[in-house]
Amino acid sequence: MSKKYKVGIVGYGWAATAHIAAINATRQAEVAAVYSSRPLDDAELSKKHGGAIRSYQSLEEMLRSKDLDAVSITSYPNQHAAQFIAAAEHGKHVILEKPMAIEWKDILAMKAAVDRTGIRATVCFECRHSSQFLATKALIDSGLLGSIHYGEVDYYHGIGPWYGQYRWNTRRELGGSALLTAGCHALDALLLCMGSDVTEVTSYSTQSKNPIFSAYEYPTTSTTLLKFANGSVGKSAAVVDCLQPYYFHTHLVGSEGSLLDKKFHSQKLNGLNRHAWSELSLQLLDSGDVGDHPYSTQFQAFFDALDKNSDMALTSFSHAFASHRVIAAADLSARKGRPVRPEEIPDCLPSKPARRPAKAGAKTLRRKKS
Repeated sequence: MSKKYKVGIVGYGWAATAHIAAINATRQAEVAAVYSSRPLDDAELSKKHGGAIRSYQSLEEMLRSKDLDAVSITSYPNQHAAQFIAAAEHGKHVILEKPMAIEWKDILAMKAAVDRTGIRATVCFECRHSSQFLATKALIDSGLLGSIHYGEVDYYHGIGPWYGQYRWNTRRELGGSALLTAGCHALDALLLCMGSDVTEVTSYSTQSKNPIFSAYEYPTTSTTLLKFANGSVGKSAAVVDCLQPYYFHTHLVGSEGSLLDKKFHSQKLNGLNRHAWSELSLQLLDSGDVGDHPYSTQFQAFFDALDKNSDMALTSFSHAFASHRVIAAADLSARKGRPVRPEEIPDCLPSKPARRPAKAGAKTLRRKKS
């Protein structure tokens, strides 16, 4: 049976293959088109991924297709903004890989496009839909930890020559910062857990002296301290130059208990040994491989929200915009060497100054063509 939403893929690389499988696994959507700068064989694509898939080498041509309802953008980060805006202008809903873009001005332009066109979008902060953070958020919401006053969520993943992303990740225009290229997942998860607006950001950055990481054009480790409106504080490290197994460290401390990764203790549960942790039967985030990411859960929620003509929970465009604004504040703090308040990061493009009307009877001067 033909599904309700036809989706086009923008960029055909590693992430695209995971997106295609997750989209096709949803109840309502299927991939019907792929745009790539290199020529692809339609029959081969269709056989590999299932369904009838048409390939394009022109993004504009694909976006003009009235058969497509949405696109999934999996291209290089510095291409996201232009492709996202083009999709929005053609009335296509968007699934967007993280980071939204490298430059803040581009993210502002994307927000303006959403406001102007009314399309729906989700950004791949899929960790919010993982077993680990669905269970962690449920534990918080149940009150078993009480009021959280301290939290830290850290991202440790060495992205060196052994990892496919390394070949382009080293460049500033494509990776951006340790936070933008990967650590954004951890900072976004911390914001989810703390549940309060950020009032001040202080960030410090550094870089490994191991020659393996010398090709990077930006600092590959950062640690960010956050103050929240409710008085709580937090910390998020982004470390992409470590030599260790992948680790998504999570530690939350509240008035009634604490959580450490999948272990917890709560004063709310009678009979627990305060000298030992109890354990949750959740699946920890333990891999950077896109095949292990919980895209299916996120994309199903996205298409369910499209059915209702509403923004989705957890990973809507507005959620991602708020997280990227804190990331922009953190990267600015690291560059300037001082605390940054979020209001220093504009939340919209500057309005164009109104043109003054010419006075009645005034002559208009025109520059002569040379």
